[in-house]
Amino acid sequence: MTTTAEQLSATTLLRFATAGSVDDGKSTLVGRLLHDSKSVLTDQLEAVEQVSRGRGQEAPDLALLTDGLRAEREQGITIDVAYRYFATTRRRFILADTPGHVQYTRNMVTGASTAELAVVLVDARNGVVEQTRRHAAVAALLRVPHVVLAVNKMDLVDYAEPVFAAIAEEFTAYAASLGVPEITAIPISALAGDNVVEPSAHMDWYGGPTVLEHLETVPVSHDLTACHARLPVQYVIRPQSAEHPDYRGYAGQIAAGVFRVGESVSVLPSGRTTTITGIDALGESVDIAWAPQSVTLRLADDIDISRGDLIAPADDAPPVTQDVEATVCHVADQPLSVGQRVLLKHTTRTVKAIVKDIPSRLTLDDLSQHPAPGQLVANDIGRVVVRTAEPLALDAYEDSRRTGSFLLIDPADGTTLSAGMAGAAFAAAEGAVVAADDDAGWDF
Repeated sequence: MTTTAEQLSATTLLRFATAGSVDDGKSTLVGRLLHDSKSVLTDQLEAVEQVSRGRGQEAPDLALLTDGLRAEREQGITIDVAYRYFATTRRRFILADTPGHVQYTRNMVTGASTAELAVVLVDARNGVVEQTRRHAAVAALLRVPHVVLAVNKMDLVDYAEPVFAAIAEEFTAYAASLGVPEITAIPISALAGDNVVEPSAHMDWYGGPTVLEHLETVPVSHDLTACHARLPVQYVIRPQSAEHPDYRGYAGQIAAGVFRVGESVSVLPSGRTTTITGIDALGESVDIAWAPQSVTLRLADDIDISRGDLIAPADDAPPVTQDVEATVCHVADQPLSVGQRVLLKHTTRTVKAIVKDIPSRLTLDDLSQHPAPGQLVANDIGRVVVRTAEPLALDAYEDSRRTGSFLLIDPADGTTLSAGMAGAAFAAAEGAVVAADDDAGWDF
């Protein structure tokens, strides 16, 4: 007989994030999802019921299952990203519940950066608002492949199909214009439980899936052969022992794709080519390895390789550059300014860099570009041009979310300043980017 552990080990994993305006019922949706899928421990539910009774509420406030901070409970809002782990017999989930306030845009970027699906909530009474468009734009910027529009509080508009249809049409048109590849609209009532886990008895006009059913069945891409193979070197292994006198291996976690013994590879940024003679995984030699396995590659030639170098197929290597053009979300309280010295961390490589230009700042409300802002402040999203002291092998973010992303770090105290996505932003924002002047005056 198959055990629960065996069932779960055979299921796929879906990372998804939730986003919505304040009071759209996002935390209630997450709480309902956890509660109705039997993913809440008894003591957690009892604690929520006790707090709810203390407030004079007859039914438990399911939003308290995710709003864990005292300030969140007192104000009735979500401030920080709350991660929840749950599973059904069909799939395992990592959920990032992100804040709705404008001033917490950086928190949504954090939560959605690794998500394969984003659930955007809309209050059926208010329709698509400024913050809804902001969340759709962030999902498009981060190349989240699947977006669910959850039209909440349908019970407060008498479960009217025309209300849902109008909101779904407006949002779908907007998100599609940003390049979001797949949009699914679902009418729900998180408070009453309609179409969250169980189908609603009040909306017989809707024939689509519930939220949980869609989460369980949405395709999660694991076609690793379609990915650009990349191995950032984390450590060089040279035992120099009597047992392994000549062993030299290059260890790291495969960021994407597949590597095979006998394959011709390039080591970047040097550009030297060689052949994989062996792959060691979990203490054994294998002929093939794929993301996200941690492996050690053995190569035919003694090449100068160190931490931070990137190993990629010789015929599919990323470009090497010292001029990085990217979209960044500024996450620090201190601003990012033109001329500022920073550290750029890309996979396992960290290099010195200078912010050469900030061509524009993006207004997510209407996707307009404000040219030459001079600096970016907390929660700003803008285009930057960064000059690095050493060459980087950087993919475009649209090709690889893992090897196309980077961090800008304050060299003085190690604070993360900005999260970057190399290459073009979504199509609607590309036209406003101005090429930076590549003059002297910079010392690298």
